[in-house]
Amino acid sequence: MEMTSRIEMDEDNDNRGSMWDLDQKLDQPMDEEAGRLRNMYKEKKSSALLLLRLAFQSLGVVYGDLGTSPLYVFYNTFPGKIEDPEDVVGALSLIIYSLTLIPLLKYVFVVCKANDNGQGELISVDGDMYHWSHTHPCCHAGGTFALYSLLCRHAKIKTIPNQHRTDEELTTYSRSTFHEQSFAAKTKRWLERHVSRKNALLILVLVGTCMVIGDGILTPAISVLSAAGGIKVDHPGMSNGVVVVVAVVILVGLFSLQHYGTDKVSWLFAPIVLVWFLVIGGIGIYNIWKYDSSVLRAFSPVYIYRYFRRGGKDGWTSLGGIMLSITGTEALFADLSHFPVAAVQLAFTVVVFPCLLLAYSGQAAYLMSNRDHVVDAFYRSIPDSIYWPVFIIATAAAIVASQATITATFSIIKQALALGCFPRVKVVHTSKKFLGQIYVPDINWILMILCIAVTAGFKNQNQIGNAYGTAVVIVMLVTTLLMTLIMILVWRCHWILVLLFTGLSLVVECTYFSAVLFKVDQGGWVPLVIAAAFLLIMYVWHYGTLKRYEFEMHSKVSMAWILGLGPSLGLVRVPGIGLVYTELASGVPHIFSHFITNLPAIHSVVVFVCVKYLPVYTVPEEERFLVKRIGPKNFHMFRCVARYGYKDLHKKDDEFEKKLFDSLFLFVRLESMMEGCSDSDEYSLYGQQTERSREGLLNNNGNGNTITSYADTTISSVDSIVPVKSPMHGSMTVRSSEHVSSQTETDELEFLNSCRDAGVVHILGNTVVRARRESRFYKKIAIDYVYAFLRKICREHSVIFNVPHESLLNVGQVFYV
Repeated sequence: MEMTSRIEMDEDNDNRGSMWDLDQKLDQPMDEEAGRLRNMYKEKKSSALLLLRLAFQSLGVVYGDLGTSPLYVFYNTFPGKIEDPEDVVGALSLIIYSLTLIPLLKYVFVVCKANDNGQGELISVDGDMYHWSHTHPCCHAGGTFALYSLLCRHAKIKTIPNQHRTDEELTTYSRSTFHEQSFAAKTKRWLERHVSRKNALLILVLVGTCMVIGDGILTPAISVLSAAGGIKVDHPGMSNGVVVVVAVVILVGLFSLQHYGTDKVSWLFAPIVLVWFLVIGGIGIYNIWKYDSSVLRAFSPVYIYRYFRRGGKDGWTSLGGIMLSITGTEALFADLSHFPVAAVQLAFTVVVFPCLLLAYSGQAAYLMSNRDHVVDAFYRSIPDSIYWPVFIIATAAAIVASQATITATFSIIKQALALGCFPRVKVVHTSKKFLGQIYVPDINWILMILCIAVTAGFKNQNQIGNAYGTAVVIVMLVTTLLMTLIMILVWRCHWILVLLFTGLSLVVECTYFSAVLFKVDQGGWVPLVIAAAFLLIMYVWHYGTLKRYEFEMHSKVSMAWILGLGPSLGLVRVPGIGLVYTELASGVPHIFSHFITNLPAIHSVVVFVCVKYLPVYTVPEEERFLVKRIGPKNFHMFRCVARYGYKDLHKKDDEFEKKLFDSLFLFVRLESMMEGCSDSDEYSLYGQQTERSREGLLNNNGNGNTITSYADTTISSVDSIVPVKSPMHGSMTVRSSEHVSSQTETDELEFLNSCRDAGVVHILGNTVVRARRESRFYKKIAIDYVYAFLRKICREHSVIFNVPHESLLNVGQVFYV
């Protein structure tokens, strides 16, 4: 046996050639990975304690909005007088089962499982377990975008066709395979078959997104106004106008301080919300004990039937107020980017759910004996001895809920921008310590103006509540429809389970939706108007972006034309590097031919830079850049695709240009190493590969990525492609002592460095998009007027990419789409 093993080892050693040596050099554990292996046992031991800590921190992010609902639910349910005490029991029963069916069963135990690519997982950093952003309780990820991105990875439903097979090699890009005859495969083909279905799905996602933006306007308005309304209870003679002024002052201060970020105060959010839940739960117990413990019979659903039988149409329309008891539920899924599913579930089942049930039951017990106090039921039910401390806590909780919603709106705008569904706006990263803290100045002031207009215009919680309920129920309907597709395409559940979930959810949510329709003329029109305006902006921008991309794809320059120009490209090659920005991830853009046709010179090195957003939550920094060579080596032309997830931020201080060149230099080294390991007859003079494919030359088993070098046999796409890892970490660079550079490699690296020292110029296209003369009138209106106006008022590409003005060169073009 020993001899056999020795023979096998000798044979293996004989088979170890240069490729094996190269693989051993590249396939080394990263420092982070080695750290994770060393601390794996420690992670398991500390996971329970960490879960409790994350559950505590999730209170300040996820549950602020849901927790402040007791301030206004009963008033919006009974805007007039309570005629029958049994109506209070019936309303309480509806609240109990609404909280049970929607937040608890649907979101906590079903929707939360649809986290995008394992968002919320625990990771190890320097031996301790942390969630990547758990220390930052104020950044959100829109649930509808996470679901849409998940669907885009499992089906070709993305309307802008810029996918590439290398995208699927990312560690965060997970997808499932289908059996051809399965129901999931048939559904996938049905969605992919017609463009209209893709557009319908996109519009559905945009509607949900627009309603969430509406929440960013209505949540601060109703939360702050309801909290400020407590002043009148202690001072009955105070007019409602004073309360409105106080609320407006708080809102102005809240929005004006957004640009500072929340670094220094975010640690207070979770304690404030926890104290708030404990206080309202304690007050609820006190009121049940003092006023009427018989309200606990509302846990029987029979009182729901009696409530509707007794109330008729009025009872049905009162569901619009009951609906407010579950506002903020969508945050349960939207905030999975920051906390594990288990932490969100633990916080809800142990703290949030019981405290809310106690709070609503206590208010109901108070109203059984004080039916005339429904307007300020929450504040009037507070014992006099703790009134002002509770008022302060309520105001603080309302501000926390508002802050979380505002920041969520910023994040959703950022995600829409990444998916090409929103005009370019400036995104500011407000913290160097916490990932995800962003501030969007333009959106901030729009939200403030609209929020103040809603608060000062309606002046009371009732009409704002009607508007709020409309927005929330539409978001829930959108989530249900998207979750149905997730269950079919991603989870591949049995059709009975899909039907059960979808049917039950739609019955409950359509019931609420029918109730809020009765209140459209009483304030419910506000979110519809806001959503319609944002939907128009987002869809027209996406439509114009798609048409511009299609034009660039159809007019891109062939490689045959480039090769026909020769190494000098028919021009004078001046020292320096030209970074040509384009939206194309393949091919030579039309802007390049336009540039060299009108100018007699071009830089010695040309790099086509494509900043591309993928339908994934994030792209690891070490997988950010994908570098290719275009044409023969003596052309000195490259392509660099910078890949981002919809939550990644292109920051001003992230040294983008430096990392790009580091990746370019690393590409040259890897390419030289692979050529040294290959047979000399596998490449032609221009770097073309023969019919024998060399895909999969190098496999990095440590992270699942493949480093390849290949090119098509046709002259139209002579590309040498190597996904390179960011050389940020020392372990990612090839040790020079083990790799002897060839003279060609050394010369090229020296040439690139000299060109870089000579200067770098950023070349951006300043395009004007026009509809063709034969286009239909609605297309001309959309492109020539709406899209043109949006492009005029939005930020320039140079601002988004943080390009310095002294090295910027704009190339003007007119696209007729």
